[in-house]
Amino acid sequence: MELSPLFTEVLPGGATWSHVLKRGTALRIVDLEGDANVAAYFLNFENPSERFNLPDTLKAQHTARLREGHVLFSDMGRVLCSITEDTVGWHDPIAGISNAASVERKYGKLTYQQARNEWHQNARDGFLVELGKYGMGPRDLHATVNFFSKVVVDESGNLQYFANNSPKGSYIELRAEMNVLVMLNTSPHPLNADPEYAPKPVEISVKRVSTPTRDDRCRTLCPENTRGFVMTELYFL
Repeated sequence: MELSPLFTEVLPGGATWSHVLKRGTALRIVDLEGDANVAAYFLNFENPSERFNLPDTLKAQHTARLREGHVLFSDMGRVLCSITEDTVGWHDPIAGISNAASVERKYGKLTYQQARNEWHQNARDGFLVELGKYGMGPRDLHATVNFFSKVVVDESGNLQYFANNSPKGSYIELRAEMNVLVMLNTSPHPLNADPEYAPKPVEISVKRVSTPTRDDRCRTLCPENTRGFVMTELYFL
């Protein structure tokens, strides 16, 4: 039986949000208009020195993209979150996030004093503000992912961004395997070629979910995932 969300909110374009996603709950992110980009960062809330490890996440699962069945590994070999549902099929883990300089070069500078809520924001500054709320700073911001966006590396090593990768109504669901500090930002993808600053809103919701079983798809995807789940379970014994 599908459980009702405990919490639902619309995150406007260009905004930043954080939440401690408890073990036994899941976060669903819905692309409300299509072509959204949601940069995301993850830490172990109980021990913030344990953070999302992008190289291990990709290497262990033999992939250069994220989709349903994949997990997000920490730098201690444990599983922070699992991607249990996904209607997009390709989420970018390699292109990084926007910063103040890149946004100004592409869109021009528009401050809050000039434009109020329509001002030009960027993901890096948004994440640093959220980290500050938990007593952390720039040294604590490491690799991130971009949900709903697709980037491919060609034979020459160039990064190619694909517009309109995510249709309206697309969603991804992340199940927390630990008590995870999740940070989201809805600024445009840094490789988006649209000359207009037009970040898209998403809907976020949290619900309770069942404990993953031994035959859970994310757990059995590969031996590295199984080992990561075992190490995570030991952490909570």
